[in-house]
Amino acid sequence: MKNIFNINDLSFGNEEIFENLFDDKEIRIERIISTGQKTPEGNWLCEEENEWVLLLQGNSIISFESDEKFEMKQGDYLFIPSGKRHRVEFTSVNPHCIWLAIHSKI
Repeated sequence: MKNIFNINDLSFGNEEIFENLFDDKEIRIERIISTGQKTPEGNWLCEEENEWVLLLQGNSIISFESDEKFEMKQGDYLFIPSGKRHRVEFTSVNPHCIWLAIHSKI
């Protein structure tokens, strides 16, 4: 058994940590640990799958190309449809951001 909040055994560097928790043809569930990372200026993320994210710990700001901006705190969740251009503007360092992300082509 594992605990989604247990990050003591992780090695932190300059990159976010992505850990697959479940993966099959229809759905992928991952834990993401962010420690101050953000999308580089001028870049946009655009996924082929729908993505539902839940911020379990920390604070973050996600913005969309359409000028929508979401200041997220612990417990907030957001649905990002496939093909919708978005960026991570901010992730907190203390506490680290712990995300639960569900990706689906459904």
